Amino acid sequence: MITLKTHPLRRSLNDEAHARPPVAIPSPARLTTLTLFFDEAEAEQRAAMQELAARLGLPRPEAGQVHYTGVAGDLTVRWALHTEFARYSFVLSGDFVEPFERTALDRLPGDWLSQLPGELMVATHAVLLPAEQEAPAAEIAQRWFGGHDLIGAEIGDGNGVAYTDLRLHPDARLAEGFSRFVLIDRAMGPSQSGRMVQRLFEMETYRLLALLALPEAKRQMRELDRLGTQLRSVTLRMAQEQEHDASMLDELTDLSAQAEQLIAQSQYRFAAARAYYQLVGRRISELREHRLSGLQPFHEFMERRLGPAMETCATAARRQERLMTRLQRSTALLRTRVEVLHEAQNRALLASMDRRAALQLRLQETVEGLSVGVLTYYAVGLLGYLFKAGKAAGLHLEVELLTGLSIPLVALSVWLGMRRVKRGLQH
Repeated sequence: MITLKTHPLRRSLNDEAHARPPVAIPSPARLTTLTLFFDEAEAEQRAAMQELAARLGLPRPEAGQVHYTGVAGDLTVRWALHTEFARYSFVLSGDFVEPFERTALDRLPGDWLSQLPGELMVATHAVLLPAEQEAPAAEIAQRWFGGHDLIGAEIGDGNGVAYTDLRLHPDARLAEGFSRFVLIDRAMGPSQSGRMVQRLFEMETYRLLALLALPEAKRQMRELDRLGTQLRSVTLRMAQEQEHDASMLDELTDLSAQAEQLIAQSQYRFAAARAYYQLVGRRISELREHRLSGLQPFHEFMERRLGPAMETCATAARRQERLMTRLQRSTALLRTRVEVLHEAQNRALLASMDRRAALQLRLQETVEGLSVGVLTYYAVGLLGYLFKAGKAAGLHLEVELLTGLSIPLVALSVWLGMRRVKRGLQH
């Protein structure tokens, strides 16, 4: 036996290709699916499935398991845990009289059903009929769909037929009702029937999950209109006035914060809607449908009804991007203008400081000239007293002459001394 170091994810990645396999469903059969939307209640969803398995006498799901299939007599239970929803599917095999009167839910504990965690998003009943029970579409519409217009097509390259009206029909177990599907097994067999039922259930689940983004998109359209109007008002004032640039910059910052908040509130939901919409199209293509005369096929109905809703969500996302781009451009323009204004003010301030410095220099030079005169005056006065003292001592001195002659010498000495001191301070 070869011994090699195995990647820790090898087994789980290999098994991912076999995750959530379809169940073989022989006709006739009644089916029900429930999709519960949850926020952060994954542990509660696992606990609910473990409780159901225990009450039906089924093996408990393993820890960390995200899909489960159990068989209790003629009832098959399937459970799948996704990122934000959990889906239960119940298959009840065998003959019946009225498929939507007595359903697979009647085999489940009522108290368990009423206490399921999360919010019910999809509730669908389906019936799989053998080929000998196939009836015209008009008869099926009157019998099980209240005479409403049907959506339907041949599926599986003509081996089966599927009908629905995608409406909620009254049901004794749920006030808001269940949607319904009717499938005819012409030549599909249990395996292909199981795959087709799973694709139809997933199509309906992903359709409603994709539509979760539509109310948010409509709400955001109004908010984007309001923010766009405020932005136009600010940009108009930017072109007309410059005295309140700082306040307008504050307004733009506030608008940017509001726009970022809108994006944060909807970014995940819009991205999820795009992914779910792609899954709807993929599941419809996997049905390999052929048109039935007088009926809208699933692809055409989704393009006409779901497509515009998804385009509304995409438009809201594009408007968010355009609004943020406009806000960034306007903010950059206004910030540049404020910076230019500040630079002009700084230049004017520097020029004013230069003028004051020049004035101070001239004043300083004037003071220095006066200082030379004052110091010369006092120095000459002292020399005069010195000359007088010498004359009084008997020296033959001409006091007035000597005093007068000392004035230029003293003035020069004072000026040279002050200049030397000034140079010393400058260095």
